[in-house]
Amino acid sequence: MNILITGITGFAGSHLADFLLKEKKGKVFGTFRWRSPMENIMQIRNKLALYECDLRDASSCYELIRKVKPSMIFHLAAQSYVPMSWTAPGETLTTNIISELNIFEAVRSLNLGDCRIQIAGSSEEYGMVLPSETPIKETSPLRPLSPYGVSKVAQDLLGYQYYKSYGINIIRTRGFNHTGPRRGEVFVTSNFAKQIVEIEKGMREPVIYVGNLKAVRDFTDVRDVVRGYYMVLKNGKSGDVYNICSGKGYKIREMLDILLQLADCEIKTKQDPSRLRPSDVELLIGDPTKVRKATGWKPAIPFKKTMKDLLDYWRVRI
Repeated sequence: MNILITGITGFAGSHLADFLLKEKKGKVFGTFRWRSPMENIMQIRNKLALYECDLRDASSCYELIRKVKPSMIFHLAAQSYVPMSWTAPGETLTTNIISELNIFEAVRSLNLGDCRIQIAGSSEEYGMVLPSETPIKETSPLRPLSPYGVSKVAQDLLGYQYYKSYGINIIRTRGFNHTGPRRGEVFVTSNFAKQIVEIEKGMREPVIYVGNLKAVRDFTDVRDVVRGYYMVLKNGKSGDVYNICSGKGYKIREMLDILLQLADCEIKTKQDPSRLRPSDVELLIGDPTKVRKATGWKPAIPFKKTMKDLLDYWRVRI
């Protein structure tokens, strides 16, 4: 089986490649761009078939799909940093929507009817959620509060449309917050962990700078999430959508407290106004019932272990 991962050098993409190789699921192909950081896949690079491809270019995308002829596509490549979508909304929309469109058109043009495609959506699609609407089901209204969230809603609905219009085997997932080793330092869990390690090593004063600590997020270990992606694509229903989440919410403050408990020194916190968003999603707790019934998937890694592994990742790097 030829399995294609777009964005294989990224956070989730590299962990998915690890999983597929370890479980011997098939030959793993991946896309990268000339500026993609390769560090995440260095240990497995000789086991992968890599293609340089800008998915926003239709001809480049078509040639990639033609050469690989994938049985499965995990479409993870995206502009995935929510704050950046405020400063570069056009790039976020173009990158996320057009790249997906080009993949669908290539699969359709090449008549790859047996190919199954996973679209990595996001809990940011739900956006403004009322307390009475939690835990969030797949049928909950989509009220995105960022350009990134809007781009993910567009990807989600485009996947549904191509399934209905052309019968392409597309399965949509809405991943809630996931973290763990290799998480980019701009994301909140990894940013906090990196600051803590820098403090431990005497590189900065014992103060950690934070944004909104009241927001509630549903955190899952990335290694559990990518296993969920595979199980959904293998066993899920084409055209359907599935939340990938733990069903448990943590305030950002609670997540930070876990990290601080694992630190080797005393650290204070201080709010940094530049870390606050124009509008923030205050409450995201998902309902994993549907994915569990369809696939049997559930998270296996405790959140405290995820946080420890993330800290240890930075302790090695710094």
